[in-house]
Amino acid sequence: MTVETPTRPASPVEPPSAPPRPARKRRRNWSDIRAGYIFLAPWLLGFALLTVGPMLASLYLAFTDYNLFAPPRWVGFDNFVRLWSDPDYLKAWEVTAIYVLVGTPLKLIAALAVAMLLNATFRGTGFYRSAFYLPSLVGASVSIAVVWKAMFIDNGPVDNIQQFFGFPAGGWVGDPDRTMPMLVLLAVWQFGAPMVIFLAGLKQVPIELYEAASVDGAGPVRKFRNITLPMLSPVIFFNLLLETINAFQVFASAFVISGGTGGPARSTLFYTLYLYFRGFRDFQMGYASAMAWVLVLVIAFITVLFFRSSKAWVHYAGDEGR
Repeated sequence: MTVETPTRPASPVEPPSAPPRPARKRRRNWSDIRAGYIFLAPWLLGFALLTVGPMLASLYLAFTDYNLFAPPRWVGFDNFVRLWSDPDYLKAWEVTAIYVLVGTPLKLIAALAVAMLLNATFRGTGFYRSAFYLPSLVGASVSIAVVWKAMFIDNGPVDNIQQFFGFPAGGWVGDPDRTMPMLVLLAVWQFGAPMVIFLAGLKQVPIELYEAASVDGAGPVRKFRNITLPMLSPVIFFNLLLETINAFQVFASAFVISGGTGGPARSTLFYTLYLYFRGFRDFQMGYASAMAWVLVLVIAFITVLFFRSSKAWVHYAGDEGR
């Protein structure tokens, strides 16, 4: 007698789930988009009212004669033509160009040198990194510019040190030949931000490259030239672009150290400082707006040049396969 084992009934094949109805999916997408715009609304309002709006107003005023007390009067390109016959305007370009061309490279060199020192592992590394970064947090403030001015005035600490070593005294603040070096030193002293970026870039360089170079007999200089610089080229490009743009906009330190005059002998008459004079001291808002737009165009042109030149000296990972 054979006993038949009950067989388990086969489970019915479940039909594939039906795709969501397009109308419901569309409603959900619109709900997500609406929620996204609601969260973005504060930023969009601020960008439209505080950035785009003033920029468009400034662009219109650049073609007008406007003194804040009377309605703007349309003058066409007169403000832009007048710029190039203004000796103070040309002097402002000269002062700013010297500051950018001298201060920016020195600042980046100092940042890279300190970053390479702090890339090594030793006791107290975190403290030294924080200490070198600290001036960047407070360096752009008015208080630091006041302290910097007090250090370099006649009979100040720097003046006393010069006299101790037999150098001529007299202070740097009132000497037209020393004010620019003083401001460049202040800019170089604030190398903390690019230093941190360089340090992050150095951490990404594979240690195997240095080990292979050591096996081949390469020295520190050759390693720096053939490994460190090419591997850091994207970081160098980023820092160079950022610091150049920042250097064109220097204002607070020049205003405080010169006492709001651009002196002595117009040696600290930076572009933004002269723009401030024209706009808020002489109430020539149309002229100041034209100056602002010329500065924007110059910075945009330099940015395009940097990006086009970067194809020749900036190396990104994966470029070899292209």
